[in-house]
This record gives sequence, structure tokens and C-alpha cells, in this order.
Amino acid sequence: MNPTNGNKKLTSLLYKNETHDDILPSDTNSWKDSTHESLARLCPFKKIMAANRGEIAVRIGRAATELNVRFASIYAFEDRNSAHRWDSDESYLLPASGTPVGAYLNIENIINVAKENGVDAIHPGYGFLSESAEFAQACKDAGITFVGPSVENLQTFGDKTKARELAISAGVSVVPGTSKPLTTSEEAVAFVEEYGLPIMIKAAKGGGGKGMRVVNKKEDLIPLFNAASSEALAAFGDGGCFVERYVRNAKHVEVQVIGDGKGNVVHLWERDCR
Repeated sequence: MNPTNGNKKLTSLLYKNETHDDILPSDTNSWKDSTHESLARLCPFKKIMAANRGEIAVRIGRAATELNVRFASIYAFEDRNSAHRWDSDESYLLPASGTPVGAYLNIENIINVAKENGVDAIHPGYGFLSESAEFAQACKDAGITFVGPSVENLQTFGDKTKARELAISAGVSVVPGTSKPLTTSEEAVAFVEEYGLPIMIKAAKGGGGKGMRVVNKKEDLIPLFNAASSEALAAFGDGGCFVERYVRNAKHVEVQVIGDGKGNVVHLWERDCR
């Protein structure tokens, strides 16, 4: 969906929250086919908000449109001209929160926007708060559906060190690694002194490759640990990192699992992530 009434109307909306009913057609009856109608009947939500930005939010909005569900977006001031804002039925400016990225990590502000504007579901996308048990709990407390894993699952798998411990308890072989997030580079040095190099430093929270560094030389350990921790803090609001021995030329295979929250769970087979 793109604005159709020229740049003047868009410019007048740049610095305020708005709904786009006058410039973005929300009635999709003209193009809906039987597939869209069937999908719409399966969706219990009236309005979905993306707690994300850019292409991630655009894709969430596209899915909402295909379900004939109203789509709301949020944006930091620096993102006021971003596509995800204009590709939504409604868009809301987030209060400043230290940095542009920080606006998308402020749980209280995001929940307030959702409650004030009748949002009944929040899709976090990936990155930012997508693996935050605290955010999922805040949605639940506000009576808003978190489109993602349960709070309990996020408490286990949102922290990779807890997920690692669960794997160990299930008899899964793992490489040597720390059992909890590290907060100082001295802890990483101690691990290397015991297990050697190379190692992989990983953000304990979040994903998407952020907060990850491979260390091959001892003199690089402290600066790379600090860089990974800083990146994790900026991206996920938590600078905790853990360390594992690095496996060169490893084959990275994932099995994706989805469920409907009612006990129906399926897997989507394995995926080669190299």
C-alpha cells in the first residue's frame, strides 16, 4: 500500500501520530480471493502492531493485510520516513529513549502505545524484543497477545545459556562453554586459559548474528569481548555474553517448530543455515 494523494499530505503527517485511512486504503475486498477470506476467518485479531522497524515490520504488515487485519506500526523519530511507517494503516511515534534503537527496546512505551490504540496483538519480528520474556509478560499483563513463544519458553530459550543447560540435561552433546552469561572480559580470559582458542563469543539474549565474535588470538580477546557485549546491549538491551569453543567449518542445521498455543505443534523439517 502506497500513499496516493501526493507529497503535501505526506509532509503534513511527518511529525505526528496518525491513521492513514485517507491515504492508505484499508478495504481489501476489491482484491481478496477465497484464500484470503479463508485466512481471515482463522485470525482472531482485529489489529496487529509490529514492535520492529524497516523490512521486518513491512513483512509483518504484509501478512496482516493478507489476513484482512488492521496493521499498526511504531517508529523512532529517525525512522519517520521509513517504509514501514507508510505501509501501515496506523503509525505512532515512539518517545525518545536515549538512542534511535533504544526506542524499540522500551517495553513500557511500546505497551502504552498498544493499549492507547486498541491493539490486540503485537508481533515482535526478530531482533530487538523478540526473545524477551519480560516483553512477552508485559503483553500478557496488558491483555495483548504476544505473537511468538510463551513466556515460559522464552525464559528457557531466550537465554542461550539456559537453553544450553537444557540441551545438556537432555543428553545432547555440546562443545565446552560457560554455564551463565559473562559480564566482564576477565571471565572470558579465564575460560580461554582453561579451554584454549579459538572461541566464539555470543550474545546471551537475542539473535540474528548480533553480538557474535570469533577470537583466534589471545590479544584480540578483550577488545572483541567488549565489542560483542556493546553490540548486544545496543541491539537487545542486555550486554551479557557467553563463550564456547569455536568449531571451524561447522554445518549449521536448524529444525523450525511452530505451534498454535492450543497443543497443536508441527516442525518444518530441517534447514541448512550455512
